[in-house]
Amino acid sequence: MHKKMLALALLLPSLALAQLPGKEPAKAPAKDAAKPAVSGPLATVNGAAIPRQRFEVVVRQQVARGTKDDEQLRAQVREALINNELLMQEASRAGIAKKAEVQQQIDLTRQEVIANAMLAEHLRVNPISEADVQKEYERARSQTGDREFKARHILVATEDDARNVLADLKKGGKFDEIAQKRSLDEGTKPKGGDLDWNVPGNFDKAFSDAMVKLEKGKMSEAPVRSRFGFHIIQLDDVRPVSFPPLTQVRPQIQQRLTDLKVQNLIRDLRAKAKIE
Repeated sequence: MHKKMLALALLLPSLALAQLPGKEPAKAPAKDAAKPAVSGPLATVNGAAIPRQRFEVVVRQQVARGTKDDEQLRAQVREALINNELLMQEASRAGIAKKAEVQQQIDLTRQEVIANAMLAEHLRVNPISEADVQKEYERARSQTGDREFKARHILVATEDDARNVLADLKKGGKFDEIAQKRSLDEGTKPKGGDLDWNVPGNFDKAFSDAMVKLEKGKMSEAPVRSRFGFHIIQLDDVRPVSFPPLTQVRPQIQQRLTDLKVQNLIRDLRAKAKIE
């Protein structure tokens, strides 16, 4: 679950949001601003009406971020949208809105809004079910297994190099010292080849198959070949793994399944498209 999720919320006026205060107390709004009309435009600025729908969208966005929907918030949103309208009108008079770079940003924002709306609709029509969540949970639990291993290794390029390392170890060489000198794994080399605690599924299959067969404190008797090269493995410790209950990891699973749905949609669209 390492990839970032595409934003599914509507893109809202950034300036309006920037002007909204955080959770710090704000000054009491003016009486007429705190209780805007319930129908018609939110406000009229130099004859231009601000649609109430725009106001409600910004309010919903703020509420989704954890802000309380109250008169204070609504007054702040109203004032921010009025400020936006004033700036828009001034930009129009100054010709700023017609500048090429501004038009490019408008085009990009429009594209993002439509693309995000498409993703939101796809997820609405193809929701993640409880059965999907349960299935993914069981898959992850079975892949994790019931034990995790603390191992270290020395990675070299050839089988001959691995046999030479093994010979030096059998002569009494210290595993961590040889790893620091000869291992090609730059991530673990400074730590004497220490891979820390991991479940077998986190490793290359050939590596994990060899690791789980070792006795605690023992090292592999022959080089182990993986797609990275040749390894000498030493198993330092083993312990039971505690897998979290579904209630604890449900949000992460739903996020992962959402990611997959989005990735699959884009993959299918790309497969049908003519991209040159």
